[in-house]
Amino acid sequence: MPGNLPQQDRTKVVVTGLGETTALGGDVAGTWEAMLRGENGVRLLDGEQWTEDMPPMIGGRVRTEPGPGLEHKQRRRLSRSAQLAVTAASEAWSDAGLDTAGVASGRVAVVVSAALGDLHAIIGGWEALRSRSWNRVPPLTVPMSMGNGAAGAVALLVNARAGVHATVNACSSGTQALVTAAELIRRGEVDVVVAGGTEAPLHPLVLASFGAMRALSKRVDDPASASRPFDAERDGMVLGEGSGILVLESEEHARGRGARIYAELAGVGVSSDAYDMVQPDPSGAGTAAALRASLADAGVRPEEVAHVNANGTATLPGDAAEAQGLRSVFGGTGRGPAVSANKSMTGHSLGAAGAVESIATILALHHGLVPPTRNFTRPGDGVLVDVVHGGPRKLGDEQNVAVKNSAGFGGHNVALTFRRLPRPLTEPDVEILP
Repeated sequence: MPGNLPQQDRTKVVVTGLGETTALGGDVAGTWEAMLRGENGVRLLDGEQWTEDMPPMIGGRVRTEPGPGLEHKQRRRLSRSAQLAVTAASEAWSDAGLDTAGVASGRVAVVVSAALGDLHAIIGGWEALRSRSWNRVPPLTVPMSMGNGAAGAVALLVNARAGVHATVNACSSGTQALVTAAELIRRGEVDVVVAGGTEAPLHPLVLASFGAMRALSKRVDDPASASRPFDAERDGMVLGEGSGILVLESEEHARGRGARIYAELAGVGVSSDAYDMVQPDPSGAGTAAALRASLADAGVRPEEVAHVNANGTATLPGDAAEAQGLRSVFGGTGRGPAVSANKSMTGHSLGAAGAVESIATILALHHGLVPPTRNFTRPGDGVLVDVVHGGPRKLGDEQNVAVKNSAGFGGHNVALTFRRLPRPLTEPDVEILP
């Protein structure tokens, strides 16, 4: 379990590479700049899947299609979810400088997760079986639809030979992937882990299912204002697709090769509600337990946390329970950290969300700026947290700790604590956007 070793005796885990593709941008820079501007990535969905007899549906489709950056064989043999993951992983691997550095493949592992696998492949195979015949089903239907398909594709990309893992924890899958990756490094099993999440859930069946649960926003006539985390007028989530991949290393390995370090993944915390398969515990006790475990694992006091990147799905019970958990750990508005909810701009990318939002959390520390929450005008009942809105908020020079909070169906709660490390004099300055 996390935290068994004293902090001073434990291998430090650091982040050296970032890659993503989201509804806001096709890479990290594009997504980050759009987040700081509070842009909208949610749009009306169209195309051959969305027939005229269906009600209008909205979602956060990736800004840049994955095809152009992939080899022809990858486009044919990988599901959409895996294509998104390979796109993000390629950027992260290059960003870490590992595309040119010599790294032992037997010391590299992969942990890439998705909540759903890839339903496009499953449903496409089923439709081929029904409309044509059993021998016309695409031969790669099973490997393209498997939950570990994206992880396997990323392992092939980076020649990882120390293990391939896929943790399935619903909407906290991408965050749990980083927990698993950190523990592999802490135990000394590997030097490098390529970790994160991916999801391609924009299929009519998935949206219809969430709609039947009454979990989706009904603002289909105004997609830009539909996702409203923590707002008094929120009425449900908006789904999105995308992938976020990070390169984690032991600090010794990273410094030994002169890598640029974004932040330390200093603490991890996991809990479960054991309350309901879909609804969160309204007391927020599970959220609070994961947060406290993560802070304790990092050796951080609550008052040291400058920023929390919230789960913030914009559902009525989800946001209320999360706000309760945050308040119980950090205190109410005016005393607690600056809270941001990225799903207001990207939509909820399920298994990818925690990894995409971990990248935003790290960049907030790295650049000293917290992105705003879009569509927030006034807090909902009981939402006594400091939601950043209207524009980015600058962090002070001494504010070096931020937390990413996640939750998922089944009662999963995962919290990550990131710490900004002193930047070496040899490391180049990074431009901070206004």
